[in-house]
Amino acid sequence: LHRSHWRVLKHRKGLSAFRSFLVSEYSEENIDFYLACEDYKSTKSSAEMAVKAQKIFEEFIQSDAPREVNIDQRTRDVTKSNLEQPTRTCFDIAQLRIYTLMEKDCYPRFLRSAANREHSSQKHTAALTLLLDCS
Repeated sequence: LHRSHWRVLKHRKGLSAFRSFLVSEYSEENIDFYLACEDYKSTKSSAEMAVKAQKIFEEFIQSDAPREVNIDQRTRDVTKSNLEQPTRTCFDIAQLRIYTLMEKDCYPRFLRSAANREHSSQKHTAALTLLLDCS
């Protein structure tokens, strides 16, 4: 998986298929966190950025968060420290950790999954064909 694959995953059907797979694996928080970070980076207002940063932290990063992503304590601590003065890059380390997890674990399993084979056999295969061609 290369960063260029995420352009394909932004395609509605490809993203939907990948997210459905993650739901079946009880790990949809990974893609949701990744996408929340992407949305956060596009935030213009510093006030809105602070609000979004806190929401992302509380939902995905803090210990015992409702949708806690699997990151090491050092990354968690650095991210928390970054929130003292939120910038567009304050989640970059955590986002990279989750991206790497998806790249090395979730995405290859998705490509091999029965859900992917079933989805690709339906009439709407264009998004997954692109997805597989990028592998």
